[in-house]
Amino acid sequence: MSLPPGFLDDLRTRTSLSSVVGRKVIWDVRKSNQGKGDMWAPCPFHQEKSASFHVDDRKGFYYCFGCQAKGDALKFVQETENLGFMEAVELLAREAGMTMPARDPVAAQKADRRSQLVEVMEEAVKYFRLQLKTAAAATARDYLTRRRLTVEALDRWEIGWAPDTRQGLFQALGTKGFSPELIVASGLCAKPDADDGRGTAPYDRFRGRIIFPIRDGRGRAISLGGRSLDPNARAKYLNGPETELFDKGRNLFNLAPAREASGKGAPLIVAEGYMDVIALSEAGFKAAVAPLGTAVTEDQLRLMWRVHPEPVIALDGDAAGLRAALRVIDLALPLLEAGQGLRFAVLPAGLDPDDLLKAQGSGAMQAVLDAAQPMVNLLWQRETEGRVFDSPERKATLDKTLRTALMRIKDPSIRGHYGAEIKNLRWALFNQRGPGGASRKAWVPGAPKGGAWGGKGWQPPPGPPMAATKSSALAIGGGHERLLEQIIVAILLTHHRLILSFEAALERLEFSDPEVAKLRDALLLYADEKDSVVFRAKVDNQHRALVESLLGQSHVITAPPVQKTDDPEFAKICVADMLGKLRSERGRRREIREAEEDISGLADEGVTWRLTQANEARFSAAKGPRAAKGEGFVAENGVEMNRDELEEAKKLWESIDYTRNGRRKT
Repeated sequence: MSLPPGFLDDLRTRTSLSSVVGRKVIWDVRKSNQGKGDMWAPCPFHQEKSASFHVDDRKGFYYCFGCQAKGDALKFVQETENLGFMEAVELLAREAGMTMPARDPVAAQKADRRSQLVEVMEEAVKYFRLQLKTAAAATARDYLTRRRLTVEALDRWEIGWAPDTRQGLFQALGTKGFSPELIVASGLCAKPDADDGRGTAPYDRFRGRIIFPIRDGRGRAISLGGRSLDPNARAKYLNGPETELFDKGRNLFNLAPAREASGKGAPLIVAEGYMDVIALSEAGFKAAVAPLGTAVTEDQLRLMWRVHPEPVIALDGDAAGLRAALRVIDLALPLLEAGQGLRFAVLPAGLDPDDLLKAQGSGAMQAVLDAAQPMVNLLWQRETEGRVFDSPERKATLDKTLRTALMRIKDPSIRGHYGAEIKNLRWALFNQRGPGGASRKAWVPGAPKGGAWGGKGWQPPPGPPMAATKSSALAIGGGHERLLEQIIVAILLTHHRLILSFEAALERLEFSDPEVAKLRDALLLYADEKDSVVFRAKVDNQHRALVESLLGQSHVITAPPVQKTDDPEFAKICVADMLGKLRSERGRRREIREAEEDISGLADEGVTWRLTQANEARFSAAKGPRAAKGEGFVAENGVEMNRDELEEAKKLWESIDYTRNGRRKT
């Protein structure tokens, strides 16, 4: 089966390679840079512990520096899923929402037809460029000169002129051998209504307009945009209709050059129209794009993020520009991901990028871009600007509105950060001044009331901490979790054959102590070593000081699984138990952050239930796996005890003879 020209290119454009590869690997967060699409992971094609598998999300290619595996998303799916080429294409097309071409000769016909439509469009571009040089286009040339477009710029952007004739383009294309049906299918001409009274021959869509070619990511002409010079025209700008080539919601003006410039480090600027993009590009801001006559769509947003992780939306400094920005916010909130956001550059009132560049130059435009705000600021501005919050009811309404907006963010981490920022903005708005205009101080739990003595009489100041106290694990920070991390690493250092059993959990575990994390990495690196002596020698050779420091701590060296070097089963149970406690505690905190009201509103029954479930899970994990099964319990001193062992100990205790020569001791 043959695929239509451009189908695979469209598929690769709509598919994120990092998302495809991410199903099979665990990214190395220390080495990867998600914002730049620069991702690293252990290679899925050969056994390794280091991250030598590189994914360039922008270029859409991967390469392993270990086994030299390389390819694109299609090749990766083929290799990892054991699929044929067409099966891989079908899988990715289904995920991207693309319809596979039919498996019959009709597909070939459609491919040929798309190629013919591209030819029609390219001939139309040539025709309009020639018309711009005629005497009839003098008014258009004067207008472009006033817009400070040089002859070289007109050639770079392939700007043309559509004469105000009914069938000028139609007849010109007809002489090139194109059929009327094909010309109409390209969107360049349209058939008249039955009651038009001017015949049945197709007429030109673009008449008396300056023409801007619209090209796709491959550089092919797929449609046209036209600007009227008639102030009484019904539409100032006119785009071609949607055709087999052109879907205005899935394309951007100047996409291919902007993608190339962004790949070289330029920020992606999203302007409103053709002239803004041209003016920005000619002024040195090469990575500039614009939507095609519609509000920004989800597909266009995803396309922007494929080009740059944080596009800058350059807004016209008027009410319409602000309304457009607010629509983008509502659209973008559910699509936000880590390393994938938007910033907004608001231009001076009454100016668009073209006006600002002509009036003040590129320096002023750069200053506007440098001052671009994150999206959360515009969200806050939308809900608060021009409003008064002088009553609890109005404040509650604001809280509800913002909470509703934040709940549209699917990513819990981003939602949490948005909530934290909104809280800060809310505090600044509602708590700047107290009664009488005096500045309020934030309440601190346990802080003394009144004067310096707090009304409780004199208390001696605390003495300086002892050196032993300052050097303890609890004083350093991290508390209970840090102790568990250290003991886990120490146990696995002692029982290295257990490492492979916990390999996945160790790779995902985020260590609070970076030094202990280095030891974890060394354990994983040499986990395949069968000889215990050789394993320990390799680890010591790499991190001798860290090993000595870890095993020199009293809470580590006295841990029973570390002391019992001949009981790997006991050590395995202890490691599993500790990992479970860490997961539970961190899951509890994560759940609390997500359940906590984003804007300090009142908690409802749902939040209460979530907190209850989180704490129950935490206490269950703290009791240990045997207690959860009813096989044991936790004593008052915190030691987990097996019930069967306890019963045996009781029997042994009762069997002891406490008498001397048959007489009980007194």
